[in-house]
This record gives sequence, C-alpha cells and structure tokens, in this order.
Amino acid sequence: METHFSSFSTCRAYLRALSETPSRISRRAFSVSTSFQEDSRVRARSGPNMKRSLRWYDLIGFGVGGMVGAGVFVTTGRASRVYAGPSVIVSYAIAGLCALLSSFCYTEFAVDMPVAGGAFSYIRATFGEFLAFLTGANLIIDYVLSNAAVARSFTAYLSTAFGLFSHSQLRFTIDGLPKGYNEMDVIAVAVVLLLTLVICYSTRESSWLNMVLTALHLLFIAFVIVVGFLRGEWKNFTEPGDQKNAGGFFPFGVAGMFNGAAMVYLSYIGYDAVSTMAEEVKNPAKDIPIGVSGSVILVSFLYCLMAASLSSLLPYDMIDPEAPFSGAFKDGGSSWRWVSNVIGVGASFGILTSLLVAMLGQARYMCVIGRSCIAPSWFAQIHPGTSTPVNASVFLGIFTAAIALFTDLNVLLNLVSIGTLFVFYMVANAVIFRRYVTLGTTNPWPTLSFLFSFSLASFIFTLLWQLAPFGKPKAIMLGACGIVAIAVVQLFHFTVRQARKPEFWGVPLMPWIPSISIFLNIFLLGSLDKPSYVRFGFFSALMVLVYVLYSVHSSFDAEEDGILVLGQKYGESSEESVQRGDRTPKV
Repeated sequence: METHFSSFSTCRAYLRALSETPSRISRRAFSVSTSFQEDSRVRARSGPNMKRSLRWYDLIGFGVGGMVGAGVFVTTGRASRVYAGPSVIVSYAIAGLCALLSSFCYTEFAVDMPVAGGAFSYIRATFGEFLAFLTGANLIIDYVLSNAAVARSFTAYLSTAFGLFSHSQLRFTIDGLPKGYNEMDVIAVAVVLLLTLVICYSTRESSWLNMVLTALHLLFIAFVIVVGFLRGEWKNFTEPGDQKNAGGFFPFGVAGMFNGAAMVYLSYIGYDAVSTMAEEVKNPAKDIPIGVSGSVILVSFLYCLMAASLSSLLPYDMIDPEAPFSGAFKDGGSSWRWVSNVIGVGASFGILTSLLVAMLGQARYMCVIGRSCIAPSWFAQIHPGTSTPVNASVFLGIFTAAIALFTDLNVLLNLVSIGTLFVFYMVANAVIFRRYVTLGTTNPWPTLSFLFSFSLASFIFTLLWQLAPFGKPKAIMLGACGIVAIAVVQLFHFTVRQARKPEFWGVPLMPWIPSISIFLNIFLLGSLDKPSYVRFGFFSALMVLVYVLYSVHSSFDAEEDGILVLGQKYGESSEESVQRGDRTPKV
C-alpha cells in the first residue's frame, strides 16, 4: 500500500502520477462523500472536535452581523436613485424573500449534515469532489478579496467618524507603486490581524464580541432611521425634486423595482457563513433553522425601514448614490451635519461585525477542504486548547491583511459577487438532486434533465430581460419563457417522486422553492458586469489547474492509504442509510 502523499515523495513519483491523471480524475472527480462520512470519518481528520457552544441566538447574531455591513448605506441610495425610486422599499422586501428561500436550501443541508464545510460539503456529498473543489476555492477567493475590501472601507468610514475630509489622511502613499496599489492602509491590516486573534481564541468569545458590536451597530442604524423619519416628508414618496423626472411611487415602473431588487439582493449575502458554524451548534435540528431564517427575516425588516427612511428624507432624484444618508444630512443645514459623523461611527461597527463573521466562515471552509485531502491537511487541524481551526484562520488572516495593505477598494469591488451567487445556484440544485436521487434506487437522469432544462429556461429569460428592447414583443417572449419554466417544474413534480425525506428539517414545497432560488440566482448573475465574469473565468481556470496538478493526486493518495474511501457517484451509499437510520420512501 502506498504511503500518504506518495505522489509527491519524489520528482519521479510525481511525474508518474501526472501520467495517470486521466484515470485518477475519472476515479475521484465525481466521487461523492456521504453525510455519515462527513460527520464522522472526515471530521476526525481534524483531531479534536470543535466545541458545540452556539445556540440559535448566537446564529441570529452572526447572521445579522454578517449581512448588515457598511454596504447597505451605499446600496440603498444607488438602488433608489438609479433603478427603483421610492419603490426600493418593495425591492428590499422582494430581495429578502429571495434570500429567505435560498437560506432554506442551506438550512436543510446544515441540519442533515452539521459540519463546518458549508456549501463545500453539501456539493461534495451531492455532485462530487471536483465541483466541490471548484466552488469551495472560488468561495475562499471571494471571502479573502471581499474581506480585504471591507477592511479598507473601515479606514474610510473611520475618517468620516472623525470628520476628516479624506480617508487618505489615515494612509500613507508610496510614489514608486502604480496607482491603485500605492496607498498603504496600516489600520486595515491591524483590524484584520486583531480579528484573526479573536477568532483563533474562541468561537464563543467571538460570538459575544459579535453580539456587542452588532447591538451597537443596530442602535446607530435605529437612530438614523428615527431621525430620518422625523426630518422626512411624506411627499418625497411620490414627488421628484425635478418635475421633469418621472413621479409616483414607481417612477421606473415594475421593471425598475425588480432591477432594484437584483441590486440590493447582494446586501443579504452573509447568511451562508452561518451554515459553516453548524459543527459548533448545540442542537442543529432546532437552532439552525431558527438562526438562519430568523436573521434573514430580521435583516429584511431592517432594510425596508432604512429604505423608507431614506425615501422620506429626499426625493429619489436628489439622493447621492455614493453616500445617500450622510449626503442627505450634510445638505440639510449645519444643525444636522453631525448626523453624518454618527453614520460613520455606526458603519464602522457594521464593518467589524461583517468582517468577523466572514473571517469565521472562510477559516471553516478552508478547514474542511483540508479534511477532504484536496488541500494540505495542515489546514484541517483543530487546536486542542481553543477548539478552533487556528492554522486556517492564521493563514487566511495574514493573506487577507497582505491584500488589504496596498490594494485599493475600487480594484477589489465587483470581484466578489459572482462566486457567491454561483455557489447559491449550486446549493439549490444540490438540494433538489439529493431529495430525488438515491444510488441504486433511482435513475439520476430525469432529475439531471430537469435541472438542465429549468436552468436553460431561466438563462433564456435572463438574456431576454437584459438584452431585448422594451416593448410588447419582449413581454410576450418573457411570458412564454416563464410559462415554459413553470411547466417544466410542474411536469417534474408530478412525474418524479422524492427518493428520500429529511429526518429533521427539510425545504417545504419541494421542488418549487429551490427552483425559484435557481431562477433568482441565474437572474442575478445576469445583472453582473463583464469584469466579474472575466475574474470568475480566470480563477476557475486557475483552480482547475490546481486540481489537475495537485488536488486529484492528493485525494487519490489518501484513498490508497485508506484515509478516504472511494465514494459512490450520485447519492448515498446503503451503508449510510443503515448507519443513520434514514427513512427512504419506496419509489
């Protein structure tokens, strides 16, 4: 039997491994793990277990802290001014409903498979190792880049809180470096490294810190909302500042309202990080559904109040899309300008909470990727004293700090959304596939055909929405495409029976809710710009190269050493059903 990592023991061994790449890919790429393996054998590779110390209120705190960052201060103004007008309130409600439906998919997996891997583990247990690696790697990259951007924005809002004219006053410039990489942000580095120490020390203490910072942030937001309503006027909900512009509650029409929903949906990203803490939850079956869904509902209510407050403050065509709240108070006379400083303080707390939750999530993703042997197992180690993934936390913390030191915020923006939306799309597909397909019992092709057909119909609808000129022909084509998509779901619902039922908690109205999530994620992916797709293509190609040159050989060696088993394709093994006592209905 070969020893662990034998493919990398010598140069000759590695060249031999490369020559066997095609056969190893066919053996490992679509080999799935099972819930039982993820929860026992794979988790055991980390050594000591993570401490189960979190309850539902901790998860709500993490969810709210992860979603409500500083970005909402900007997103609300831009969506109102450019897309929706006062109907941005409805846009937030629609986006909140979409986020809630998507969170249901995460919740079913997290309850059934309470491990730290989040979407990586869910996709690995459904579609196999290769797609799991591709999505997990993109998530790690998105987390690192977005955390670096958020850390640098902390310096910007700290400048606002201190009343400084420019955030450059808190940074120093190196003339020899190209523009966009020449402003050194030491404060951002210090914040990242400090939070890295916190998440290494204890998840429980991290939760308490998050609770305190989130409470302070919510107090500042509540203050801004109340002051906005006191100073606002009802006429601003229907009357523009310039009478030449369209008026009413829907100045851009229903299409503008939905376009606004597509934009503000990104403000809800963050609840997915909560699923990575499932391994540290005391009662996953009870706490995870309440924690994830409760945080999304609470944040939706808060966002709608913020949108209503802003809409009452100013007519939609007078809102500053870059700084809507602080701009509204700065233009309202010297007696109100101090409120913009308060907004800077509140946004700073929001940045810290969103950064803390994201750094907790990225470390747990990296830990479980290490457990699966497609990344060095060093990342999988749990510290026996703190019961946290210290190695993964420190490595990604230093990496994030290095990028935050010199990379400008504008360089990092627009590079972080597509990977997350792609993973949401994959998880929604995975929850349908897992419900309707069980190895040796059901034929996977009807389900795969449905997923492909529905995704294709959603893709065509999105293309028509984005590219077709406005008019009656566009409405007819969109209506026809929508009818086809609904018919595909209905046909699948009546002709294919579920192969398994969740033991504790499952997505209701299967397959409608995951199908809606699939459609919405494709629709939102269509609203992203070209650079986002270029980045996604570049990093995905890079990750494929890493998988071919390293990961597939590492997992193959682990299988040969008996560390990993040769997983079954498309579904759970009969061993898992016996071990877990799953009640699988006959088909």
